[in-house]
Amino acid sequence: MFCYNHNMADKTFSRYEELKTQVNFHNYRYHVLDAPVVSDLEYDRLLNELKKIEAEHPEWITPDSPTQRAGAKPSEKFEKVRHPAPILSLANAFGADDARAWFERIKKLDDRVKKAKFVVEPKIDGLSVVLHYHDGQFAQGATRGDGEVGEDITSNLRTVKAIPLRIPVEGQESKVSVPSHLVVRGEAFIPIKDFEALNKKLEEAGEKTYLNPRNTAAGSLRQLDPQLTASRPIAMLVYQIVHAEGGNVPTSQWEILEYLKSLGFPVADISKRFNDLDSAIAYTETFDKGRDTLPYEADGMVIKIDDLSLAADLGFVGKDPRGAVAFKFPAREVTTTLLGIDVEVGRTGVLTPRASLEAVEIGGVIVRNATLHNFDYIEEKDIRIGDRVLVKRAGEVIPYVIGPVVDARSGKEKKYKPPTKCPACNTEVEHIEGEVAWYCVNAACPAQLVRNVEHFVSRGAMDIVGLGIKIVEQLIEAGLVKDVADLFTLKKDQLLKLEGFAEKKAENLLGSIEQAKGQSLKRLIAALGIHGVGEVMAGDLAQTYGSLSALSQTTTEELQQIEGVGPNIAESIVDWFARPANQKLLKKLKAAGVDPQMKKDEKKKEGAFAGLTFVVTGTLPNFSRDDAKEFIENNGGKVTDSVSKKTSYLVLGENPGSKFEKAKSLGVKIIDEAELKRLAE
Repeated sequence: MFCYNHNMADKTFSRYEELKTQVNFHNYRYHVLDAPVVSDLEYDRLLNELKKIEAEHPEWITPDSPTQRAGAKPSEKFEKVRHPAPILSLANAFGADDARAWFERIKKLDDRVKKAKFVVEPKIDGLSVVLHYHDGQFAQGATRGDGEVGEDITSNLRTVKAIPLRIPVEGQESKVSVPSHLVVRGEAFIPIKDFEALNKKLEEAGEKTYLNPRNTAAGSLRQLDPQLTASRPIAMLVYQIVHAEGGNVPTSQWEILEYLKSLGFPVADISKRFNDLDSAIAYTETFDKGRDTLPYEADGMVIKIDDLSLAADLGFVGKDPRGAVAFKFPAREVTTTLLGIDVEVGRTGVLTPRASLEAVEIGGVIVRNATLHNFDYIEEKDIRIGDRVLVKRAGEVIPYVIGPVVDARSGKEKKYKPPTKCPACNTEVEHIEGEVAWYCVNAACPAQLVRNVEHFVSRGAMDIVGLGIKIVEQLIEAGLVKDVADLFTLKKDQLLKLEGFAEKKAENLLGSIEQAKGQSLKRLIAALGIHGVGEVMAGDLAQTYGSLSALSQTTTEELQQIEGVGPNIAESIVDWFARPANQKLLKKLKAAGVDPQMKKDEKKKEGAFAGLTFVVTGTLPNFSRDDAKEFIENNGGKVTDSVSKKTSYLVLGENPGSKFEKAKSLGVKIIDEAELKRLAE
């Protein structure tokens, strides 16, 4: 029996040492490299197992145990900042029962807990930062680091517009007193909409996209170029006073939030105070399923005792203050096995790898497939078939593979080789230098056909009324349309054989198709779906060349003389016209009577808006967005989607978006619909 217990103790101690190593490693990956390789759920499991062993064997606890620290060692590339007080993390509660168990534990330590009020705040998934103010001026900013010492990122934090450089903000001077030295803590993050817009912009530019808002915000703040930080849409919410000298600082958490707000700091608007724990838990649980309504990533809510003196008297357990607990939401990240990698072909010919997974439940949904972004991503992350991989799913977003769990490898995993030919049509795939995407450029590729035709007939292209995606699918399934040119040779008797078609419907559709033969060259170029050529670029090409025949004979050098055409887009255009399958398509279109030409006087025509660039935002009184665009272009102007220093005018309607603020910041002239019409006159 003694031998058995001795062996068990040896195994437990070995596991304890192993857990310390693993948790310290994952702390380093998360806090220093901003590149975690396990989910929060798995990290919490490891840490909880470690805590359980330490509770049973307190004599084993050493200073290097992760339970004795708040984070990881600060990076060597930054100057070090010692915090005026420990910047701690929180213990976790996984559900209402855990939260009530926390309450019962602290209630036994102090009777005042029974009548305590609670404040609930969002637990934002970002980078924890500490801000120092001397006599109201922002003086220094640092990361949390290991909780005792952080990294000096003052220059980067100065670029974050949400951080006041002087407190109180203008207009608040007479209302609040400011400590001579104030240190506050907050969370830096990138709002979800801004993150998606950033990735879309990078994707359109053929650049690598980011994986998630938290790592992007952390990486943007923890690098050596403040200009890069300034280009990222980083936001901030502040929630704690770490240290204060002078001033009339409140003694309750709720009043602290109000005080911070009065100084001009951004504070979470969903924070609330409650008279009892059950009400606090009920409020917290509303965000479990409703977290997708939040503008930022949050992995839970924090429940804090409102009375800060009581919270301080309760003390700590290891590195965790007893006066607060993190109520964690169910995991959206899990690990499972990567069974294989399939390749899908999109409308624009982009080949996208898709993970085939061993079925796993994420947030109540069974997931068997997930995106792998692109082939460069697979290589960079060294994702192999057979790997144990970390998978994330947020709300209705398609699940995606974060990366492999390298430590779980057995040696049987296989490296993946991207296809050299399109899996749908066997055409050799192409890669444009500087972009991450690989393309099938065969316009007749069956995998692209439905989406190609749908794009071709859309309102911004050939605008064939009555030809929606369901009818497109019908036509392709019946074998009547093998490429977009086949639309113009359809006969009434062919349509009448399809389900849902009667005489009138068939005649109306054929009438719309016939009318489309008269569409402009600009619309036809846009409809062809050439990579990198949108409506604006199509208009420039139509103006420059006047016909598809002339455009098909151009060179990359000639194309780059056009404003906005870089080497990648020029190469894409020339390559599209050089493809035999695409040449055949153009011949079929011409034979069907679809070959618009721009007249010489039409090409040279200039209007009141010649040389001017417009952006339209909000709802206009009389013009729809398309009407406004057509009006501007008919008067020789150009319409783009984003505001820049080159924008001549922003046309402003009701309920404008962020473009309005950007135009103001850049000094772009702002006009309304009436002024637009006057300018044309």
